[in-house]
Amino acid sequence: KMAGDSSFPDVDTDGSEKSEEMEIVVNVGGVRQVFYEDNLNQYPETRLAELVNCLSGGYDSIFSLCDDYNPGKREFYFDRDPDAFKCIIDVYYFGEIHMKKGICPICFKNEMEFWKVDLKFLDDCCKAHLSEKKEELEEIARRVQLILDDLGIDASESRWKRCQKCIWKFLEKPESSYPARVIAVLSFLFILISSVVMCVGTIPDLQVVDAEGNRMEHPTLDSIETACIGWFTVEYVLRLISSPNKLHFALSFMNIVDVLAILPFYVSLTLTHLGAKLMELSNVQQAVQALRIMRIARIFKLARHSSGLQTLTYALKRSFKELGLLLMYLAVGIFVFSALGYTMEQSHPETLFKSIPQSFWWAIITMTTVGYGDIYPKTTLGKLNAAISFLCGVIAIALPIHPIINNFVRYYNKQRVLETAAKHELELMELNSAEGKATGSKSELEDLSREGKEGPFYSSRIKVSHSDTFIHLLSEEKHYRTRLQSCK
Repeated sequence: KMAGDSSFPDVDTDGSEKSEEMEIVVNVGGVRQVFYEDNLNQYPETRLAELVNCLSGGYDSIFSLCDDYNPGKREFYFDRDPDAFKCIIDVYYFGEIHMKKGICPICFKNEMEFWKVDLKFLDDCCKAHLSEKKEELEEIARRVQLILDDLGIDASESRWKRCQKCIWKFLEKPESSYPARVIAVLSFLFILISSVVMCVGTIPDLQVVDAEGNRMEHPTLDSIETACIGWFTVEYVLRLISSPNKLHFALSFMNIVDVLAILPFYVSLTLTHLGAKLMELSNVQQAVQALRIMRIARIFKLARHSSGLQTLTYALKRSFKELGLLLMYLAVGIFVFSALGYTMEQSHPETLFKSIPQSFWWAIITMTTVGYGDIYPKTTLGKLNAAISFLCGVIAIALPIHPIINNFVRYYNKQRVLETAAKHELELMELNSAEGKATGSKSELEDLSREGKEGPFYSSRIKVSHSDTFIHLLSEEKHYRTRLQSCK
């Protein structure tokens, strides 16, 4: 009777309510809410506003909007998240929506899409959480895609392409195999040896004197340096040849550091053998010494093999605001206390404060609590000014330190969570395929990598996984969650 009957005892033939103002009773996950027609019609494109006019369309129209309907109570039932619904209905009363703490931003976005409420009504503070979550999901999707690409072997590719991929994995991904880990360790050791040789070569007792009386590095150290540069050169050339995007590879910061670590050796070698014919010998030696100083850039190559250094770099990038505040505090303090110190010390006949710009150096080493003692106040007021300056310096330095440390810890923990989430997605895919929902975990991963992100096969296979992290980013279809589904 319910499925075939399209008439309602409380609805006129023209679909209008007998009472002047129609009430809409909505039950969402066991939470009952009563709405009035005037409030809902403020936003006629929303799902709740459509309930006002759906009664005249019969049960087909009703069940296209809700999960169940009680004609006796005229109550609409929805199997959705009641906590999210309580936040979403604020748009009808306040014109904006605030997301409660503890609700997953992506799930809340899906709830807003289900209730057909535009995201523009979401407050800016909540949009920031949503954007951050989207970035995390995109990063997880990117990591999973990279893993799938590594596992897949496309038979249609040429032998050279497959060789390029093998070399790239061998040099760029130490976790891919045991030989790749050995190469990463060797590269790390070559960087350390090269840095140690550069430092040891400056010890006078280990240097030798050439025929012209100039001191130069010991030939043994020079040979070790040449071997290290040879390793760096071969490594860079192989990585460049196997790179899938050579322009992006060449412009990457770490690869620019690699070039700066290698280039001075060859330029110095060229100037030593050919430069003497083009310019004076003294100019050649000065140019060679200047280039040799650039060898310190190779210490930054350690960041390629150290996740801690990479995390520190990204944390500092995210702490530009705090670092800017620190520099501003110090700059204001240096200017003020150097000017006061210069003014107060002018009465002393043996003053060391000759000018305000010269006093900047004293203010810097005082506020940073270094205190070399080469410049110091001699008057009572000058000493008092110095005491206040280093106290203010300690406070100015300490204030932004805590946010910077928090950024480091937050980014480090975030990277660990993203790495775990990516592995979890792959485990879910393998688990579901092992249960018979796919043709096999290994073949599935290979097919996924062959089809690519935009292929229909990829979308159909990714839906096998029931995880809530990145599936909706990789699939073209939208998957709405119900309140019975958990959120990780």
